Amino acid sequence: MEYLQTGLFLVLSYLLGSIPFGLILTKMAGLGDIRAIGSGSIGATNVLRTGSKKLALATLILDGGKGALALLLFGSNPWYLLAAILGHNFPVWLKFKGGKGVATTFGGLLVLNPLLALCCGVTWLLTAIISRISSLSAIIAGIAMPIFGFFLDENVIALLILSVLAIYRHKSNIQRLLKGEEPKIGKK
Repeated sequence: MEYLQTGLFLVLSYLLGSIPFGLILTKMAGLGDIRAIGSGSIGATNVLRTGSKKLALATLILDGGKGALALLLFGSNPWYLLAAILGHNFPVWLKFKGGKGVATTFGGLLVLNPLLALCCGVTWLLTAIISRISSLSAIIAGIAMPIFGFFLDENVIALLILSVLAIYRHKSNIQRLLKGEEPKIGKK
């Protein structure tokens, strides 16, 4: 019975994570399909490329809320967070083409371990201040996450999987970074 409940919570976490708030908000604001601009992602960084800081902030909060809510509803289990991130990254409603999962990860980390979230958030922020590149900031914070998790006695295996997923989702960004073509934060 416990396995059935866990499986149900994983599916529900995935479905919660698959709500494409960036797409919904930009369409409601009359800005069209967010997937047609910038990186084609449904996340907050791409929403910022529409020029609407308010919509980008709303997307950031709502996407982060998906990760947090999965853990608040079903239990502080990193595998539920992974399911919500997979939902965001590969939403069934959008032919499995979604975002990168950075905000969803951060929102979940706030519930899972606030100190871990703070460490990753500060890492992202410092990298963003220095580089002005959101994707590089996310990659560096993703790499640091299991390291911080080790020292904070968290499930390092789950955090390693989250880290690898974050890096994998940024593979096109990594190619642009290597070519010196990755856009700076706030650039349309």
